Amino acid sequence: MRHHREVTEQSGRPGPPQAPTSPIRLIATDLDGTLLHDDKSVSERTIAALAAAEEAGIEVFFVTGRPARWMDVVSAHVHGHGLAICGNGAAVVDLHGGPGTHRFVKLRPLERAAALGVIDILRTAAPGTSFAIERTGGIHHELAYPPLHLDPAVTIAPAEKLLAENSDVADQPVLKILAHHTELSPDAFLALARTAIGDHASVTRSSPTALLEISASGVSKASTLALCCAERGIPPEEVVAFGDMPNDVEMLTWAGTSYAMGNAHADVIAAASGRTVANNEDGVAVIIEQILQN
Repeated sequence: MRHHREVTEQSGRPGPPQAPTSPIRLIATDLDGTLLHDDKSVSERTIAALAAAEEAGIEVFFVTGRPARWMDVVSAHVHGHGLAICGNGAAVVDLHGGPGTHRFVKLRPLERAAALGVIDILRTAAPGTSFAIERTGGIHHELAYPPLHLDPAVTIAPAEKLLAENSDVADQPVLKILAHHTELSPDAFLALARTAIGDHASVTRSSPTALLEISASGVSKASTLALCCAERGIPPEEVVAFGDMPNDVEMLTWAGTSYAMGNAHADVIAAASGRTVANNEDGVAVIIEQILQN
């Protein structure tokens, strides 16, 4: 049974976060806007809470839209414990070797034909869309796509060329497509893309801008987490999940107990079974500490 959040009659705001009543064997947490503070740091309180959870026999999974190469922010500060589900479910990465030694242990790539089909659909449905291609070895994007200053593109070219069969990186699986629009609002772009693409691919977003993240059909944080939990014999009822953006909704719905952060998107609040305080207030650590006290 899902645990519904308490709401005060006077304010309509969530009351104090309540710990799950079922035994918990796995913690699945998003990173940006959830586990991390806005400055991308991991607080000492959070580091201690994660370490205490693992010492108590509770496995920790970091579940993020980030690519594997952006995971040092976690592994460097929490000593590399746990596995990471990256790219919204497209890859499972072993962090145990520490920064710079991350290893792919599971890939759920977007096939070339499907990727080209999605790009064609969005070029028609939302003219002005620019694209980036996230492969296992790095990101490649079109000239019009907003550059990532901390993560420069390996190649800049039209998306169709980036996906060509004779590309220098054609042997690297495509983890996701990123689609950016300069005029549409983030939620309007997401709704339009989901309608246009249908079941050809999975479409979500985690950015405050109109930036969509597109994975293979059926691939999400939730579906990959479910696979990993099944391998460990862990049912959803023994999982607690945390998130703040639309790319977390399926995971929060799947987990037996889930928490929207105090800073979460409205769709996340609706999907989660509970609510904790904001990321900058260590909302994940607050719940973990309560779990360990039970």
